[in-house]
Amino acid sequence: MEFFEQLIAVLQEQKPGDMPGENDAAVMELMASAVGRRRQTPQREPARPAAVRQTQPREPMRQMYPRSVVPATAPCQPAERQISPPPQAISPVRSIAPFAAATMEELRSAVAGCKSCGLCEKRLNPVFGEGNPHAELMFIGEGPGRNEDEQGRPFVGDAGELLTKMILAMQFRREDVFIANIVKCRPPLNRVPTSSEAEACLPFLLRQIELVSPKVIVLLGGVATKILIDPETGITKMRGRWMKFRGIDVMPTYHPAYLLRCPSDKRLVWSDLQMVMAKFGKTPPGRRG
Repeated sequence: MEFFEQLIAVLQEQKPGDMPGENDAAVMELMASAVGRRRQTPQREPARPAAVRQTQPREPMRQMYPRSVVPATAPCQPAERQISPPPQAISPVRSIAPFAAATMEELRSAVAGCKSCGLCEKRLNPVFGEGNPHAELMFIGEGPGRNEDEQGRPFVGDAGELLTKMILAMQFRREDVFIANIVKCRPPLNRVPTSSEAEACLPFLLRQIELVSPKVIVLLGGVATKILIDPETGITKMRGRWMKFRGIDVMPTYHPAYLLRCPSDKRLVWSDLQMVMAKFGKTPPGRRG
């Protein structure tokens, strides 16, 4: 206010007869003085209050794929895990040219670098498969679990221990057969692979089958059977029946993980495996002679 009062006083001193601009020097001097004072004491904007971060309460993690709970009084029924829509890759004439590796090691390298689906983002290790690369007997499961993801090997958890016992009961050793899965990376929470995940990974499996060229394939569980044989029929109806995949004899049976929940169905699986043994001229103990 002091500046404006002084400016008005200077202008009021100008008389009607004065020439225009006669008091300009006094006005300019007053303006310069005011500017100098303002530079020495700059005006600061009032501090703004700190922004308050809005946070929403986190919802509890939803269990997307709860474990199946089978009442003790109810008969064990394998959960028919749906794959909808079924992948087009189940066609036996699907081209596998993009992954036509000449050897198993070349194919393993291709799997290690695969980014065809989102499963690669959270995996610890791809689970390529293992065993005799020229085995006459091949086992195909669904996908890796937590133990398999950590070790990079198929069927190494509790279900894997049971599978190893099944192989020994068939009078084979684990190193005599080849073990693989539909998908090579672990689905989160051990859920069912989606149709796009199965389709992205299936060329690797098809090439494995070509390179191994087994005499018999045992499909472990409904997912593997739906992907390779029939997407519309459940494992309960397909197990224990000989089928064909690309000219290879295929025997679908229950997955070892299911047998851990329902051990009473081991007798059904043993019946299926004995039919496989017969293909190789093997006789179960106690039936010889």
